[in-house]
Amino acid sequence: MRILLAEDDRALGQALAEGLRQLGYAVDWITDGNQAAVALADTSYAAAVLDWNLPRSSGPAIIAGMRRRRDATPVLLLTARDELADRVAGLDAGADDYVVKPVHLDELAARLRALLRRADGQLEPAIRVGGLEVTPVARAATLEGAALELTAREYQLLETLVRHPGRAYSRDQLEEALYGWDQEVASNAVEVHIHHLRHKLGPGWIRTLRGIGYAINRPGGPVA
Repeated sequence: MRILLAEDDRALGQALAEGLRQLGYAVDWITDGNQAAVALADTSYAAAVLDWNLPRSSGPAIIAGMRRRRDATPVLLLTARDELADRVAGLDAGADDYVVKPVHLDELAARLRALLRRADGQLEPAIRVGGLEVTPVARAATLEGAALELTAREYQLLETLVRHPGRAYSRDQLEEALYGWDQEVASNAVEVHIHHLRHKLGPGWIRTLRGIGYAINRPGGPVA
């Protein structure tokens, strides 16, 4: 699940980006308002976290531009302003929620989960492929009713694959789902996560299509 984070305070931005990545989100961290606006226009994000005071374009200005072009991406606005008038101005600009600095990761993550749950006005149902069930709202998975103990990236990899059973995803596509723009990715990172996920799922679930990528098998599909 890809999130845009726009925060020009480098210490705070790095802390939030790393914290959200540890929770399993692919985070694109940007420090400039104009760059954030371009990224939101060019890239599909599950949600955006925007600082109010960004260089060259403010958070509310970016949100207003999004809403004018009917971009309904959920937005969480960060700011040191805690006056009622400021909160009202941010929400009136089109923000979906508001967090006053200093920001605590636990609160930010909880509010982000709430925004994602409210997106489209309904909870996303569990995704089932045979005896495998993935629940995006809880970021959890079970196999034949037993909980799977997955790392954040293993979970995100599994969710990506099960959304389209039988569809092959290339390594580049999976890297994009798992990592942000500014993260260094080892050349074998996806293969390592696939190896660990296969070990936890057991044989027959993840198929390798040579020269193409990886896919979750449909029930009764070939074992590879």
